[in-house]
Amino acid sequence: MTTNLATQIVWLFMLAIPIACVAWTVTHEEVFREPREYCANRSKTCRRLIERKFFYLFTCEYCFSHYVTVLFLWLSGYKLLFPDWRGYLIGGFALVWVANQYMSIYNRLRLDIKSERVEIETKEVVRDQVKNGGSQEQAEKEINRDGQDRQDKSKASAKGI
Repeated sequence: MTTNLATQIVWLFMLAIPIACVAWTVTHEEVFREPREYCANRSKTCRRLIERKFFYLFTCEYCFSHYVTVLFLWLSGYKLLFPDWRGYLIGGFALVWVANQYMSIYNRLRLDIKSERVEIETKEVVRDQVKNGGSQEQAEKEINRDGQDRQDKSKASAKGI
């Protein structure tokens, strides 16, 4: 059974949503932190290349999205452009690409929300310090110094110091 191109395109963009959701959740969210940390450690310490690559796939949303896509292709039978194995192949790569675009948009949105939250908190601190008799310039200097301290700590923890 062949479906028209418009239906295939709708399926492409709709099926990519749960693929992106599963790939993002496993590779980024707190609920899978412990297994992800275990896999990250094993991806660095296993002796054989195949073992390192196997464990790495659970830490990389792009890599993991390929495997999630294969699962969803099997579950849905989705094919793009061709009614045979070529449709699975093209559909699979198209789904991976769209799912990764969704994850990039989601990541950017989260960063924007976090930076807005930090900006609001900063303005509230300045307002409170000025309200309590401090100067706005001094409050801004303290906030900038605190922000630099947090950046230094985060860089140190990323390096394992």
